[in-house]
Amino acid sequence: RWIKFEEKVEDGGERWSAPHIPALPLHSLFQLRTCLQKGTVLLDLDADSFKEIIDKVLSGHPEEAELQPALRERLAALLLLQPRHQPTKSLLQLLAELALSPCRGIPPGILPGPPARGKKAKGRSEPRAQLSKMPLKEQLRNRFRKKVPPGAEAAHVAVGEVEFLEKPFTAFIRLRHGVSLGSLAEVALPSRFLFILLGPPKVKAYQEVGRAMATLLMDELFQRAARQAEHREDLISGMETFLDELIVLPPGKWDPSARIPPPSSLPSLCRRTAVNPPEQQPHGKGAMAAAGDRASPGHPRSGEELERTGRLFGGLLRDIRRKAPWYGSDFSDALHPQCLSAVLYIYLATVTNAITFGGMLGDATANMQGVLESFLGTAFAGFVFCLFSGQPLTILSSTGPVLVFERLLFSFSQDHSLDYLEFRLWIGLWVAFFGMVLVATEASHLVRHFTRFTEEGFCALISLIFIYDSLKKMLSLADAFPVNWQYRLDNVTSYSCTCNLSSPGEPKSCRWVGSRRLLPQDPTANLLPGQTVEEAGLSRTQCLDQGGHLLGSSCQYVPDVTLLSFLLFGGTFLSCAALKRFRSSRYFPAGVRKVVSDFAVILAILTSCAVDATLGLETPKLLVPSELKPTNPVRGWIIVPFGANPWWVCLVSAVPAVLVTILIFMDQQITAVILNRREYKLQKGAGFHLDLLCVSLLMVVTSVTGLPWYVSATVISLAHMESLRKESETSAPGEHPEFLGIREQRLTGLAVFVLMGVSVFLAPVLKHIPMPVLYGVFLHMGVAALNSIQLLERVRLLLIPAKHQPDLPYLRHVPLRRVHLFTVIQLLCLALLWVLKSTTAAIIFPVMV
Repeated sequence: RWIKFEEKVEDGGERWSAPHIPALPLHSLFQLRTCLQKGTVLLDLDADSFKEIIDKVLSGHPEEAELQPALRERLAALLLLQPRHQPTKSLLQLLAELALSPCRGIPPGILPGPPARGKKAKGRSEPRAQLSKMPLKEQLRNRFRKKVPPGAEAAHVAVGEVEFLEKPFTAFIRLRHGVSLGSLAEVALPSRFLFILLGPPKVKAYQEVGRAMATLLMDELFQRAARQAEHREDLISGMETFLDELIVLPPGKWDPSARIPPPSSLPSLCRRTAVNPPEQQPHGKGAMAAAGDRASPGHPRSGEELERTGRLFGGLLRDIRRKAPWYGSDFSDALHPQCLSAVLYIYLATVTNAITFGGMLGDATANMQGVLESFLGTAFAGFVFCLFSGQPLTILSSTGPVLVFERLLFSFSQDHSLDYLEFRLWIGLWVAFFGMVLVATEASHLVRHFTRFTEEGFCALISLIFIYDSLKKMLSLADAFPVNWQYRLDNVTSYSCTCNLSSPGEPKSCRWVGSRRLLPQDPTANLLPGQTVEEAGLSRTQCLDQGGHLLGSSCQYVPDVTLLSFLLFGGTFLSCAALKRFRSSRYFPAGVRKVVSDFAVILAILTSCAVDATLGLETPKLLVPSELKPTNPVRGWIIVPFGANPWWVCLVSAVPAVLVTILIFMDQQITAVILNRREYKLQKGAGFHLDLLCVSLLMVVTSVTGLPWYVSATVISLAHMESLRKESETSAPGEHPEFLGIREQRLTGLAVFVLMGVSVFLAPVLKHIPMPVLYGVFLHMGVAALNSIQLLERVRLLLIPAKHQPDLPYLRHVPLRRVHLFTVIQLLCLALLWVLKSTTAAIIFPVMV
């Protein structure tokens, strides 16, 4: 049988082989051409049943005079016999038959005789009944049906050897309309083409001709020719086109019995019909030339989103008109289980990011902005952006460059005796004003000048920041939970921890051994009636609460916590990566693999949390604020614009606001360009001007309320996109599921930020999630984003000898030394950006981008 590739019934008759590319003898194609030239060809035949088709074929045969009535009857009776189909059985069916086979006395499913006919040359043996006019229940219940794409039609190839024929009998039939031919096909499908070849015994010739016919019918170009053919010559012409593309493998250089597995991707029909062959196309996936890069299909430069209208706010109005018709579907398209997985995944990533940046903001600004402000700001800004933006798949978050600016601004305010929040308010208002000017003047059209060089450098930098921060947080656990590197098993008796409660007037101390307290004085002193020495042991917290202090070499000895934290960190990262790739594994049915892949991150988190809860060690947990009040009690929720600073500060604030505007514009628009690449097959269009307007207006609100500033987060947004990938539900055996695009909607983002807002009330549940697990998710997002860019692929080429390098499109057209030079320059620029962001010069980071 064929859908896209060939499958054969194995010799045992129990199962179908793996799909493979059919290898045809060249002579069989020439024989097939002879059959089409000399045999019966009936085009647009009107018939409602297989019997009617056979009657018209036999009556219309050019050598009808040579076919005696008895011979025609024998041929009709032979062709109308019921074929024996090879069912696709589940594992439970096979096990049941295996258990019952001793009772039957024969091995289950063994069919005597070679195959002779079926759906696309599928076998039958010694037919026992006439062909049924209605589909059989086995056809209707066949599990193979779900592999057939919707709207498919069947073609039948019947070949065989018969003793009573002296010359081959050949017929090619195309029905005018698809007709159900009863129990002829393996599954109940309308049939369109039939090919019949019967003749006297001839060693294997007919089978190979039948395979050649089936392979031709699976070729898209020949199938088009066969559907449009009006005469026999049109079929011959379609076959000649097939032969023109044929590539012959020399004998003796390969094993003809080997089955060639299907490739990961096939050339499109457009490329096959193009005038220029694919090898002569100047720009592949990774063309190095600047012109080719600007025209590459990965960039949204040719669309109307970035064309100037020449009117004030013209681009903004066009964005609104483009997105308005899709607004209703932005909610209805989210009604899919995959969106639930995306919400949980991105929510946990956003919570971790908010806690991380909130803690760093608190350290940098003396808690003028802390974890609670980060939670509330993320929830509010993200919700508003997802509700009104042009690209709602974008996730807003605090970013590293903004954090660096906040740190520098706070230090400047402290050094010059300025009120930090009031100064920051005026900067935010100026940034919002400059953003409105950029929207009005359609400055977003400058995005069309961003090339692969800039996009990859920026995306790689943000990805490396995620990887670096996750590893840095894990290494800091060695400080909070230090490992006793001097531990020796032989010296175990000398390790202890003493709680010293002595005071100058009353010397007294207690010693801990495990959880028991040993008193050097009377062990029963100060005990309640009936209380023992063991029950009076003080914990570490009790000792410190009573004014004592800890003495001993084992007081800080907690190596198990550090070890388990690293195991949870690495286990979560590896589980996320493995479960994401589970979709393409060989285990379990396709539906199970798809669900596991969609919920990969959630399953990894739940598994790691279960391991942590089972072991019961006190690993660091996720802690969220439980009260709605500012982190620093000195400040309020509304920042007053006047009073604390001199009047001229509102004017001077325009200078640093220019730098922040550049930073916000570059960070926002580069992320938007990456998310709106054509390779993601987005259908609802982008909204560069509308997105920038939303970010600018949010700057006003977050500045007035003293909340952090927010901009598009590249890595989390890419993770959001990847979690919403759509693939074809049905795929032929051997064919990889086709990427259909992204599930474009607003509901997942809105749900994420609503959950962020109510996280304060979910603290009792969230406190059971270990932080190392979330750091593992951070590492997974950084590595996944890094793997999505071509830069990493070209870095690997630096380490691979030329003869072992993969056959990449750009290596066919660009000299290898030019590729390496491009990569080295990109790495040097990336290193420069990393050094800049790590020093006090980070304020010029956006200019360097």
